Amino acid sequence: MNVMTGPIPEAELEPKKRQGPFLIAGLGNPGREFEHNRHNVGFMLLNCLAEKLSHRFGKVQSKALVAQAIYEGERIILMKPQTYMNNSGTSVSSLVRFYKVPFNNLLVVYDDVDLPLGILRIRPSGGSAGQKGMQSIIERLGTDEFPRLRIGTGRPPGRKEAADYVLQDFPPQEIELLEETLDRAVEAVLAFIRDGLDRTMNLYNS
Repeated sequence: MNVMTGPIPEAELEPKKRQGPFLIAGLGNPGREFEHNRHNVGFMLLNCLAEKLSHRFGKVQSKALVAQAIYEGERIILMKPQTYMNNSGTSVSSLVRFYKVPFNNLLVVYDDVDLPLGILRIRPSGGSAGQKGMQSIIERLGTDEFPRLRIGTGRPPGRKEAADYVLQDFPPQEIELLEETLDRAVEAVLAFIRDGLDRTMNLYNS
């Protein structure tokens, strides 16, 4: 029996090449009145990501604002559904099918009141936990087996209803932490594309 000895070749230590296309969907509500709401942190992240990749949202496709970019040689589609949060699945499922995006190359970004502001959580799959946009996507795709990035927005104070709280703007005292969180989330998305889900979870799940 032959037994291999010695160091593992560097090529075997490198992660396998990721293959696109990749679809990054940020959830939120369209309209200026919602622009700075906690519920729109998914849109905020996509705006930051488009800026990082030197692209703009200028195209409307499948009821979504769409921007396309190349990163690490791979095609990236950025999308912000314009159907309002509760119907996000309409746009996401349409673009997944149009661009033939494998479910493991879809990353949905959205707010989570059960996480403190500043905390990121990346998961490979799972239910909606009551988030209406995610529930719509799961129903339209017929599966919950796709990656997601949750950005913490914090619990509402006192007895305030979460549904009302997420439609409020971030207050001035939280803006600095919000911007730091979005910067880190941008790097997490790029790591997901470049390095894969497992490595990204190890690096960015706070």
